[in-house]
Amino acid sequence: MNSIDLILLNFKEIRRRSINLWMSIPEEKLLWKPDNKAMNCIEMIRHVLESEHYYHLAIQNRGSLSNFNSPFENRPFTSVNAELEFAEPYRNQFMDTIKEFSQEDLKNIMIDRSDSGYIRNLGDMLLRVAYHESVHTGQLLDYLRTAEVPRIRIWD
Repeated sequence: MNSIDLILLNFKEIRRRSINLWMSIPEEKLLWKPDNKAMNCIEMIRHVLESEHYYHLAIQNRGSLSNFNSPFENRPFTSVNAELEFAEPYRNQFMDTIKEFSQEDLKNIMIDRSDSGYIRNLGDMLLRVAYHESVHTGQLLDYLRTAEVPRIRIWD
């Protein structure tokens, strides 16, 4: 297994665990949030999906986007399934892009996000994208604990 295969496996496993968690959130808790300044559960799910699309475009751009017209913006929140269905083509495009990179690309392609405080190689950036989703999965687990909702076991 090469580095690209491992990165793809990591993305697949993170998303599988995220989906298991997202699908376990009771419908009546999708709008729950711990305080008025926080995202609610479904907003956080969309944030993860939308951010992945942004990161995909930033990777293709080799840096931050000066203008991001999000296809996720202004869509009504309905269900986790609707969010996943809408995001699926963007996810597939991102995974296809990753498959096109070589081992050398992971260390030689630089992604300039100096507006966010860093310039990193592609391999590092891809791991950051995956980590972003992982952090929000943990955050949602905490939301459910705080809301006294039983949590599924994501570590199978």
